[in-house]
Amino acid sequence: MDLEVDVRNHVAFLTLNRPAALNALNFAMIGELAGAVREAVHTPEVHAVLLRGAGGKAFCAGGDVRALYDSHRTGGTQHREFFVEEYRLDHCLHHLSKPFIALIDGITMGGGMGLAQASKLRLAGERTRIAMPEVGIGLIPDVGGSYFLSRLPGALGIYLALTGSEIRAGDALWAGLADLYLEPAAMARLEPALLEMRWGALPLADLERTLRSLATEPPAAPLAPLREAIDRHFSCATVPAILVSLEAETDPPLLAWAAEIRELLLRRSPTMLAVTLRALRLGAGLDLAECFRMEYTIVQHCFEQGDFLEGVRALIVDKDRRPRWRPARLEELDPAVIDWFFRDLAPGSPHPLADLGAD
Repeated sequence: MDLEVDVRNHVAFLTLNRPAALNALNFAMIGELAGAVREAVHTPEVHAVLLRGAGGKAFCAGGDVRALYDSHRTGGTQHREFFVEEYRLDHCLHHLSKPFIALIDGITMGGGMGLAQASKLRLAGERTRIAMPEVGIGLIPDVGGSYFLSRLPGALGIYLALTGSEIRAGDALWAGLADLYLEPAAMARLEPALLEMRWGALPLADLERTLRSLATEPPAAPLAPLREAIDRHFSCATVPAILVSLEAETDPPLLAWAAEIRELLLRRSPTMLAVTLRALRLGAGLDLAECFRMEYTIVQHCFEQGDFLEGVRALIVDKDRRPRWRPARLEELDPAVIDWFFRDLAPGSPHPLADLGAD
């Protein structure tokens, strides 16, 4: 089974069980997970939900983008249905009426971040590796990325979104993408501690007390010394301005970093860099449901524009790692094309997520 469900001592332990695929989400798993969450919410003896990944390497490495690629190329519908159901699940988890714990001790990227950031108790560990790398395959940081990344301090969210940089536990705690750090010995004690818990009238308080008793100080945050430089460069109004700012860096300790980040951005899809920057700037002023609706619109346009299909081809299908972006250079971008990504897919018709957020 791709999802294992086990209820013990009033905790619903939900385990993503595709370790060979780093627990990447396929369409069936999203439905199974949504059903398991609904069951947990409506079962009185369940006081809390814990989500984790099997195999020891990953919480969840994202979505099954190869299946989405194949769906579009063969005229299927899954590349539309997948995002509708994934975003509905993520929105549900953000508003779960029972305490929700995400155990992100391993690779947590893309769709995995959508699940993790919906949790109020995000537990990072020694193996935590977090990233939103979508721009590298011609997509945007979705699954609520325009919401939770845009609310990080300063320009950290824009930096993580445009570069797709991977961070570890120390940076995740420092940036606000995780809540507690559990070293390996504490991780091993987590499940026994939950099974031995005595529940009172306030389940969330009981959980927090137990989890904090296991937590230790997180490792150092390598991004912290770069915060001023990140804010200075990535607060620029446009992607070309960010590149110019990086190129103009003069502080000797920052020269190598600035050059590396600039070269990294130049390898990304120019179109998706511009779309991502606008999405995060807009997302900062939208509520969660509005962000999901915006992201769905953008993602479906991504299939039509073509950079997403080309990114998947280059990195996953043919694996030549040489995507041919359209256009290839930021200077060739047509502003009207960027505007098009934010236009309604079917003007006059209800958005597929129109009811999201309705009470």
